[in-house]
Order: sequence, then C-alpha cells, then structure tokens
Amino acid sequence: MTTDQTLVPLRSTHSLPVVFGAGAAIGVLGGMIGLGGAEFRLPLLISLFGFAALSAVILNKAMSLVVVITALPARLTAVSASEMAGHWPVAVNLLAGSLLGAWAGASWAVRMRSTALYKVLAALMVLMAAALLFTHFSALRMLDLPLGIQVPLGVVAGFGIGVVAAIMGVAGGELLIPTVVLLFGQDIKTAGSLSLLVSLPTMLVAFARYSRDGSFAVLGANRRFTLVMVAGSIAGAVLGGLLLGVFPDMVLIPALVVILLISSVKLACHD
Repeated sequence: MTTDQTLVPLRSTHSLPVVFGAGAAIGVLGGMIGLGGAEFRLPLLISLFGFAALSAVILNKAMSLVVVITALPARLTAVSASEMAGHWPVAVNLLAGSLLGAWAGASWAVRMRSTALYKVLAALMVLMAAALLFTHFSALRMLDLPLGIQVPLGVVAGFGIGVVAAIMGVAGGELLIPTVVLLFGQDIKTAGSLSLLVSLPTMLVAFARYSRDGSFAVLGANRRFTLVMVAGSIAGAVLGGLLLGVFPDMVLIPALVVILLISSVKLACHD
C-alpha cells in the first residue's frame, strides 16, 4: 500500500460550487472531443484539490464509472443494442486482456510509492496526449491482419489498455477507439460504443481491486465531493456536446494536448 493518506487531508475542504464548476469544465473539454474527460480530471484532483496520487486515482475511477454508466443509454440511441450484439467477438477479444490488465494495473498502483506513482501518471499523460493527436489527425484504417495475429494482438492491446485505465482511473476510450478501428476495422461511431461496453466491466474490475486497499476510504470521506463533481461533469459534457464542431480540431486538439503535457510536467515534478 502507498502512503497517500498520510500526505494530505482525507477530506476535501473546497466549496461545492468550485467542485461543480471544475467538473463542468472537465465535462466541456471531454464533450467537445467525444470523450469523458477523465484524463483532464486527474491532474485537477491533484493540483487544485490537493489529493495525493492514489487518492486522486481512486476518486477519478469512481467518477469515470458513473459517467460511463450515464453515457451508455445515450450511446445506444446512436448505435442500437442489436447492432452492438453483432460485434460481440470484438468486445470479448479486448475484454480477455483488459480485465486482467485492470486487476494488474490497480494492484501495481496500490503498491507503488507515491513518488513513483506521480512519475508513472506523468508518463501516461504524455501517452494520452499522443493518442489524442493520433486519433484525430491520422487516417485510421484497419491493419488487415490474419485472424491468428489479430486475436492475440487484441488480447495484448486490451491488457495494456486495462493497465493504463486502472492506474489513471480513466475509462480508456482514448486508447480503445483507435484500437477497435485499427485491429477490427470498425467505424469511429461503432468503435465509440464498443469502447464503452469494454470500459464498463474493465473499470468495475479495477474498482473492485481498489476497494481492497485502505486508500479506498478516500471515496467514502468525499462522497458529496464526488457526486457534485460528477454532476458538473455530466452537465459540462452536455454543453461540450452542443459545442462540438464550434472549435475546429486544428485549434482544439493541439490546445488540449498542451494542457495534458503541462499537466504531465507538473505531475512529474510533484513531491
């Protein structure tokens, strides 16, 4: 177990309007690019609200879980459940790796020293920035691999995504969507829905693993904080969805990448 809980107060003392506003800002950022925004929430939990690394990851995971559950019904209106059922082999292929990766990633996170976890999170923020650039500015096409390579590669990719999602407390859509497109040849809309279906059980596994650690107490101590930030995130995501297309990708995506890179530097330098 890390020493997170000895580094900062267990309970946030920030006012609820500030918490809601921060959640809304994150939701807007995520909504404008069609993602949940958890990668932006994590550094905010650490830098603005003062949570140590593992505490922030656990809170981020809880909020991401609620956001994904909320987003699923809305997503099924765009891509029907019957259509999703036709793609179950893709979800099963990725889940075969991601469930194991989620358990492993959460296990590693709770055993890391806080200083090491900050540096790992900083490196993963850079990975998320690269994934954001790749997804929006690359012409994603199926790699057209033989089934004997595609299936094990899907398991390996799922494992890696599960690890990253567990350690950062995110849903992992930034990595799942391009993986589904490249490995399985699905369009972006279908890939987005499949990513939610894979994310939900993957997040539940990581959440279950975190619940066995003493640091999980931060969630109970900050229940109101969590609910208010989730409410702000959902409201912001709706607004961000309405703003979709208002800002061109050539401006928006580089700006968000800069935010992620600045956040990574701050995390890397965190004591």
